Amino acid sequence: MLSLRNFALRRGPNLLLSGVDITIYDGWRVGVIGRNGCGKSSLFAAIRGELDADVGGLDLPAKMRLASVAQETPSLPDPALEFVIGGDAALAAAIKAEADACAREDWQAVAEAHHQLEALNGYDAEARAGRLLHGLGFPAATHRRPVAEFSGGWRVRLNLARALMTPSDMLLLDEPTNHLDLDAVLWLEQWLLKYPGTLLLISHDREFLDGISTHTLHLHEGRAKLYTGDYTAFERQRAEHLRQQQIAFEKEQAEREHLQKFIDRFRAQATKATQAQSRIKRLAKLAGTEAVRAERALHINFQVPARLPFSLLRLNEVDAGYRASARHDDPAEELPDARDGAAGSDAVILHQVGFGLEAGDRVGLLGPNGAGKSTLVKTLVGALAPLSGERMIHNDTRIGYFAQHTVESLDAGRSPIDHLRDLAPDASTQDMRNFLGRWYFAGDRAFESVDGFSGGERARLALALIAWRKPNVLLLDEPTNHLDLDMREALAEALSDFDGAIVLVSHDRHLIGLVCDRYIRVADGCVDAFDGDLDDYATWLRSRNNRPMETESNKPTAKAVAPAARPVDDKATRRQRSRLQQVEARLAQIDAGSAEIATQLTDPAIYRGDSAQAARLAQQQRLLSTEREALEAEWLGLYDALAAS
Repeated sequence: MLSLRNFALRRGPNLLLSGVDITIYDGWRVGVIGRNGCGKSSLFAAIRGELDADVGGLDLPAKMRLASVAQETPSLPDPALEFVIGGDAALAAAIKAEADACAREDWQAVAEAHHQLEALNGYDAEARAGRLLHGLGFPAATHRRPVAEFSGGWRVRLNLARALMTPSDMLLLDEPTNHLDLDAVLWLEQWLLKYPGTLLLISHDREFLDGISTHTLHLHEGRAKLYTGDYTAFERQRAEHLRQQQIAFEKEQAEREHLQKFIDRFRAQATKATQAQSRIKRLAKLAGTEAVRAERALHINFQVPARLPFSLLRLNEVDAGYRASARHDDPAEELPDARDGAAGSDAVILHQVGFGLEAGDRVGLLGPNGAGKSTLVKTLVGALAPLSGERMIHNDTRIGYFAQHTVESLDAGRSPIDHLRDLAPDASTQDMRNFLGRWYFAGDRAFESVDGFSGGERARLALALIAWRKPNVLLLDEPTNHLDLDMREALAEALSDFDGAIVLVSHDRHLIGLVCDRYIRVADGCVDAFDGDLDDYATWLRSRNNRPMETESNKPTAKAVAPAARPVDDKATRRQRSRLQQVEARLAQIDAGSAEIATQLTDPAIYRGDSAQAARLAQQQRLLSTEREALEAEWLGLYDALAAS
């Protein structure tokens, strides 16, 4: 149980929270919401003990185990799997103790380590860590890669997997979906629904909050109010609360006016003096209900394109990827060696792509990170030339492109006006100020360095720079990562009103569901139309993840815009199924054998006299563990291959 009593918190001169009195009970899943800068992350820091309350107290049970996602990942040589297992410090220590004891042939220490591993369910640790990595999008081939080889976005996922591996009674997650693709978001949602402890979740993804939260904690203007229900329930309750508050305010104002008129009229009359005094006391006791202050609604827009041809852009039988001579490092897509071909050869990521974009199209790209969504978008933009086939673009097509790294690519030390002047050196300063004001960079804010901007402000500026160009095609790759709920709503409204064509990659189901009217699935080297909506995609994805192969009923169907799916080699598929069954059977044997050896190793009798038997058992245990690792990697590969067939 977490309890805040008259809690107040400052960061520097700013009072973030004051007078907070809330209690969060065991097993609740609480979505923590509020505009950027309202104190959500600072509240988490206080719960972790990194900040002290300025006033009041924060109470947690003494033995409560907390887990949260680290903000940074050092460049470690440790394999990804070991790094994730390290989230369970006691388990990692027991594994190391067992290895060290075996190395020095200290069989008493080996027995103690085995007791500890059994108590901690340590014999399935690698399997549990592997499932976390797999669910968060790491192919089996990368589980043994050093942490140092992963890019920033993938290290964030490693930190998340490590936090999920940590035994905890309370889990704190601050924007866990920012670096995830939609597939991983859907997997994480299901994992969190099974989490037995108390969950506090900061998120600007309303669909994610709706899928998980049992309660909602709203931080607003220094106050915190706890609502029962998910984000949609919160919106309904808050709207009703504000409506009732306004009714109470108007009623009170009418009573004040009536009392004041009586007092003003009869105060001087002796016969009415007592009644006037009574009304003066009544007036003083009125509660002083505040009027509802309307929160400024955010509105942005993309201007009407100067020209809008019908056929804007097309890819015909394109192989998309990277030239052998081109160096590429895209943290949005790349995993170590995931794109490497033979030395000196081109890396083909997508095969025989047929994709057309016409005026009014609203296309959402679905598929896991690393499958090629960003590669497809870059090929549409022209940043990557087709390896084969042709890219056709109308002379009047004007593309606005938001990439995942766009926010980080703003020039340090320069202001919004400076960035805009680079695009339009002949535009007047007043015109630029008027435009930036419509994107909420009003007054002196337009002249301040972007170095001091939040991630949300930088993302908003990047979108404003795109809007200035008046594009007729918007290619947006995860534009919401740094935006709060209000700005996401404003972006969804602006995109819905946009006259041109849109291709959108986003893990925000609310945004993509409001904006897009057709979907393309990018996976396994193919670009295929997906016949269904996001709910259908989630259902299909769960079905694929729950079974070693997909059936015809849940397989996405291809439309004319995309090339036909490659035919399935029935003979090869049968071989894969057969091998999968063999692997599963052998894994069951290994588990049974490991359990039997573990039981024998916990028997003190085998350590008396000749220790050779204990040594042989420990060696067998290590061999079985090594075999299990190899088979689990093979199982994941077969599973993925059958799911894609």
